[in-house]
Amino acid sequence: MVDEHELAGISGLSGEEAARRLKEEGPNSLPSTRKRSVLRIAFDILREPMFLLLVGAGAIYLVLGDLQEALILVSFVVLVMGITFYQEQKTERALDALRDLSSPRALVIRDGRQVRIAGVEVVRGDILVLSEGDRVPADAVLLACSNLTIDESLLTGESVPVRKLPCEGPLDMNKPGGDDLPSIFAGTLVVKGHGTAQAMATGTATELGKIGRALEEIEPEATSLQRETRRVVLQIALLGLVLCTLAFVVYGATRNDWLGGLLVGIALAMAMLPEEFPVVLTVFLTLGAWRMSRNQVLTRSMPAVETLGAATVLCVDKTGTLTLNRMTVSALMAGGSTWEIDDSNRHDLPEEYHELVEFSVLASQKDPFDPVEMAISQLGERALNDTEHLHDDWALEREYPLSAEMLALSHVWRSPDGREYVIAAKGAPEAIADLCHLGEEGKAELWVHVDELAARGLRLLGVARAFFTLDRLPGDQHDFVFDFLGLVGLEDPVRPGVSESIRECYEAGIRVIMITGDYPGTARHIARETGLRPDDLFITGPELDDMDDDELRERIREVSIFARAVPEQKLRIVRALKANGEVVAMTGDGVNDAPALKAANIGVAMGGRGTDVARESAALVLLDDDFASIEMAVKSGRRIYDNLCKAMSYVIAIHVPIAGISMIPVFFNLPLVLSPMLIAFMEIIIDPACSLIFEAEPAEEDVMRRPPRKPDERIFNRRNVVISMLQGLSVLLLVAGVFSLGHVRGMDETEIRALTFTTLVIANLALILTNRSWEHTIWQARRQRNPAMSWIVGATLALLAFVLYAPFMRDLFQLAFLSAADIAICLGAGTLSVLWFEALKYVTHRRSGHS
Repeated sequence: MVDEHELAGISGLSGEEAARRLKEEGPNSLPSTRKRSVLRIAFDILREPMFLLLVGAGAIYLVLGDLQEALILVSFVVLVMGITFYQEQKTERALDALRDLSSPRALVIRDGRQVRIAGVEVVRGDILVLSEGDRVPADAVLLACSNLTIDESLLTGESVPVRKLPCEGPLDMNKPGGDDLPSIFAGTLVVKGHGTAQAMATGTATELGKIGRALEEIEPEATSLQRETRRVVLQIALLGLVLCTLAFVVYGATRNDWLGGLLVGIALAMAMLPEEFPVVLTVFLTLGAWRMSRNQVLTRSMPAVETLGAATVLCVDKTGTLTLNRMTVSALMAGGSTWEIDDSNRHDLPEEYHELVEFSVLASQKDPFDPVEMAISQLGERALNDTEHLHDDWALEREYPLSAEMLALSHVWRSPDGREYVIAAKGAPEAIADLCHLGEEGKAELWVHVDELAARGLRLLGVARAFFTLDRLPGDQHDFVFDFLGLVGLEDPVRPGVSESIRECYEAGIRVIMITGDYPGTARHIARETGLRPDDLFITGPELDDMDDDELRERIREVSIFARAVPEQKLRIVRALKANGEVVAMTGDGVNDAPALKAANIGVAMGGRGTDVARESAALVLLDDDFASIEMAVKSGRRIYDNLCKAMSYVIAIHVPIAGISMIPVFFNLPLVLSPMLIAFMEIIIDPACSLIFEAEPAEEDVMRRPPRKPDERIFNRRNVVISMLQGLSVLLLVAGVFSLGHVRGMDETEIRALTFTTLVIANLALILTNRSWEHTIWQARRQRNPAMSWIVGATLALLAFVLYAPFMRDLFQLAFLSAADIAICLGAGTLSVLWFEALKYVTHRRSGHS
């Protein structure tokens, strides 16, 4: 947090001036992949193989002189384009929403107030407020800073952070690199300290912007699911090419009609082309990420959506994730005695505790942002009001910041008379005991109080004071002579709903590990309160340091609490869990958490209190910092993967009978059933069904009662492919049976086509309904609300009736009028085609003991 005196007299730009500069100079953003325009989306759709095949078929009909057939195909091209365009636009809107959410944030001073804005809104002349862990949003010159070091390796390649000093002359920019310079640069990282700076250049005018063009050429690597899908599409396409060529040759040779054979080949290519696979994948992952963002989880990496369903371990911070991070001081220990604080006595603090609270306040920021310091400040205002123990007129001379080596900080104040420095220190009790050079007896007495308060779940801080009269302050806070004043115990309530979320994680086969810097007693208390198991085994940070990797791998199988741990140790915990074959999700919010977030299978950063570098290292960002959101994200990941399996299986299943009924007449020298127009009709049903119905399908009831899926499990695994093929073959068998029945009954070509096509459409709807759930029957799944399904099924039936019973439509599609008896046959055969799968689900459901 930047000191109040650093900001004194700085009002920054006005809102109106900032808006004017933003309009004139443009957003503070680097060149990037631009969103697709409407024309670009349309052009990409026109290049799709399915549309090229439709256009090709239309061209052949024109050559044959059949203008009516050609126009119908063109209308189908327009209709299918419209459906695909809607899906693409919906995906683009979801991506836009995700981009807005994931935009970096910046703290600036405008109109005399600190406001947090999107990084793209920073303009030249803005006053930037920077703290540890922030990304610098623009090239700027420092006006004031304290202990500020910045990692400029992004620009210079130099891995050692550089020290910064405020500008004492004209506000001129230097080149990156080198210590003790006032210039800071967009994209670099604040490693330590804080400061204020004036933005001198934004966007493409920054040092980073000058080299940013190269970033446009970097393409994101395909995910494992995308690579698997491409491989399957290629395999099916090659098989389809062979069969299409064979059908073309057989039809042309047996009927001496090579142009008609070309049409048959095109129809079969349309029947077999699995162009829905990449569309389904894109729509599911993008809309899935968008839905997750509405539940306070921002997805920064699409593979994370795939991986979530396989997570076996959640490693979470205690403070702010399991708890509310709303601290209140509930106990004080001074002089060997303890004072309990509640709402009734916050204003009546005994005199012997005044000095402890006084120096706690002095060791905190004047205008605190940290919840711990806010709680201390509030206690000071209530308990020390109208006493000599509050010092608003004192000036802060220097800070000695917290470090990994010394978990304590000190503030040096100069009293109004200027005769001496007063030093206030607060931090971990063992660090304060070290600063005060307590002997063994003093430490033993202190640990008694520490254990007693920690066992109640309190977070503890030690407080000390020192006085100094020399002109030159020492370089290290250890050089002061501190006196120990006592302990401050803070209570942080457990978040509502955490216990239920942890219980659901256990039911889902997911371990929860808590990592905290608090004492074991505090950690165990929170574990008992939240239901974390086991609550009696723990490993402390020092114990972790003494273990080798093999011992840690063994111990971590049983232990779910890490206490007195520091962020750097999270990386060892992640590596040990991954070495044991676990799929790890790890939370973090600080600069030092970044390596662990990157190493974890799923890094989860805190959006509310997290640093920029933590968010950039993570695959997911919790916008509300709530553990329940992680559990909801896992549930969403499982739902998305489940529905992907169902959609992909449906696509495979429905293409089997379409391809089969296209080939049977060719090889048996019978009248053709499916023309390119009728296949296009089927595509109008299939496209929205696989991408809209299945994407919107709610999670199965037991989605969080199953063990995590194996990380190497493929979506096109043997079980899924076998089920799909059996579904497709059963539909093909029934449709072929109806086709044969028409021939046995002596029906003409149009009647057979109408009967067979209607059966195929009904069977397609049955496939959609049965694949909505692989656990519940169609009758049981009816309770799951899915508006998209109702609209698409209703529209399909209405369109089918229009085609069958509007005379001019019958003529266009070369179909015949179907009687009620014929419709009954189609309904019976279509329903019967999925009956075996419904029976399988029913039997499996009964055996599993579900009601």
